Amino acid sequence: MGDPKRQRKKYETPRYPWSAAVLDADLRLLGAYGLRNKRELRRHRYMLSKYRALARVLLGRPVHERVKLEKELLGKLASLNVVLDGASLDDVLDLTVNAVLERRLQTLVFKLGKAKTPQQARQLIAHGHIAVKGRRVTSPSYLVKRTEEATIDYAETSPFKDDDSEVAAVTHTARSEG
Repeated sequence: MGDPKRQRKKYETPRYPWSAAVLDADLRLLGAYGLRNKRELRRHRYMLSKYRALARVLLGRPVHERVKLEKELLGKLASLNVVLDGASLDDVLDLTVNAVLERRLQTLVFKLGKAKTPQQARQLIAHGHIAVKGRRVTSPSYLVKRTEEATIDYAETSPFKDDDSEVAAVTHTARSEG
């Protein structure tokens, strides 16, 4: 858990933050995935760098020492659907931040067609309209596991739950306009 008075950053800043190439690449990712700020992007990059560093360490160990840890790492990444089931440590080293950003709840809600834009998907999640496995999730950066992907739906109390009913759509539109 850690000391509440000594919080740690969960991201690292780039070495050359004012490089035009870095700024342009970050801006494209922010727009494509509807991220709120660069801190979210850096947090996912940092998480990915930790997995890649662990893979490099495991590659340096003898085979009999790394079997269990390699299986755990690949199992975790496979459950997140970041790598395929038969992946190797080389596949972990080839990962990009796009693979992790594709597994965010915000991105999946947009890709499933429950929102028209990534920004609208973020708003639906933050306001409690989206549920995973019947549980309301209010964090857009929630990483969806492979088994949970099919269970993403509107929350039971959401007015969007009855998509076929035009009354709910009209009521919601009238509330947002007025």
